[in-house]
Amino acid sequence: MATRRIISQEKTLLEKDDSIGSSPAANEKSNIAPAVPASVIFKLLAFTLAMIVVPIGSYFATVDTLFKGNSTYAGALAAIMANAVLIGYIVVAMAEDQSDQLEGGSGKPKTDNKKDR
Repeated sequence: MATRRIISQEKTLLEKDDSIGSSPAANEKSNIAPAVPASVIFKLLAFTLAMIVVPIGSYFATVDTLFKGNSTYAGALAAIMANAVLIGYIVVAMAEDQSDQLEGGSGKPKTDNKKDR
């Protein structure tokens, strides 16, 4: 014969306490740190804005002043400036990655050598 559960007396998943019992999360604090640091987001936004403003601004600034109406040369300069912004972003990203490795966050497991003992 089947038995019937009394649902009003049972705890829902949200009401259950993880600190009771042998659950893996019983003694751990949750990590609420953002996945990406704010400085990385600000750098990305700054380079995104520069990728829009620098080439267009260099085109319109030089098409009549420096190149006297020759839009081919002004367009070529705008393409060069877009590449310069992209290379600048790569250099900044690589420098930031190297600074993380110098601080000890390389992610490589430390080997236990007999010479180190």
